[in-house]
Amino acid sequence: MKLQHTIKAFIRPGEEFGFVAECHKIPVVTQGDTLDAVTHNLQEAVSLHLEGENLHDQGLVDNPTILITFKIDPFRATA
Repeated sequence: MKLQHTIKAFIRPGEEFGFVAECHKIPVVTQGDTLDAVTHNLQEAVSLHLEGENLHDQGLVDNPTILITFKIDPFRATA
């Protein structure tokens, strides 16, 4: 099995305010009022989720990074 070097996640605007971050392959979801806050919360949530786990059993290298995709709606100019 090839070990992954990245944990993929995406950030999207929250339904009412702030931002929501969610990982693709591991069950981690978090939120924050700002992009800085949600990014920090995501790092902390991933660390807590993986704490004490054998990363190789999870398909990950020893020090994986988090790759984030940010979802935004296209901008449409109005006349």
